[in-house]
Amino acid sequence: MGNTRHCIDDNKLSCFDNIRLLYVATSKYEGDWQSILHSHPFSELFYVVRGSGSFITEGMEFSVAKNDMVIINPNVQHTEKSLPLEPLEYIVLGIEGLSFSFEEIAAAKDSVCMQTAFGDVYKYNTQNSNIYAYLNILLEEINKKAENYETVCQKLLEVIMICMLRNNHLSIVQSSNELINRECTQIKNYLDANYAENITLDMLASLSHMNKYYMAHAFTKYIGISPITYLLQKRIQEGKSLLESTSYSISQISAMLGFSSQSYFSQAFKKSTGKTPVQYRNALKQRR
Repeated sequence: MGNTRHCIDDNKLSCFDNIRLLYVATSKYEGDWQSILHSHPFSELFYVVRGSGSFITEGMEFSVAKNDMVIINPNVQHTEKSLPLEPLEYIVLGIEGLSFSFEEIAAAKDSVCMQTAFGDVYKYNTQNSNIYAYLNILLEEINKKAENYETVCQKLLEVIMICMLRNNHLSIVQSSNELINRECTQIKNYLDANYAENITLDMLASLSHMNKYYMAHAFTKYIGISPITYLLQKRIQEGKSLLESTSYSISQISAMLGFSSQSYFSQAFKKSTGKTPVQYRNALKQRR
């Protein structure tokens, strides 16, 4: 009886503690495609499943086809364009906590590296790797959402990262949260100054040049509550001040704070303070 044992060297285990999978998306060209330059404060991996087209960055363009992997570093404006007769179909991963460094690019066969004002974009072909197989397992996990699927997806990302790093032209650089925190502070300051306006997540995403869902996640992580909850709390805080220091009617205050109706203002105020605006004002008068 023959046995073979392979030992694992713990000292060589890769560490991806600060790297996190934000989302997985799939897209297919169907004629209603809108190619708009956009950017994210995190990295993206763009894997072409089938079809052909081009990838566009800041003033530059290169072709993409089946099995191509495009790596987009944080804050690089980009979009894609499909050939009508060979519709692009692709998978995108959003990844927080890292950027990529591309070394010895000239030695990498069939690769493309483009430098932009905010960072680099790199394309290479993954035909001889197992990346597509792992991406399919990841999609299956995220679609079925079985118990602990989030952990499985994160670990699959780490496997994909290791496969990519075996391409010796790639290396990882840990990203700083400084830029993201600055964008979140900008959103907070905007809410503080414009709380009476009709503010939506789409508006805040446009202001910060972030993906809407990532913007909400980043703001919640940085501030402790979601942008809309922060906006509501700001309005309630200002409402208290107006009830205490002015003789405006409840209806007037509601409109001044940006609430769509007096009843919504009263409902939100009571949920926050335990009293309706009328009860709050009356309690102040009794204390005086």
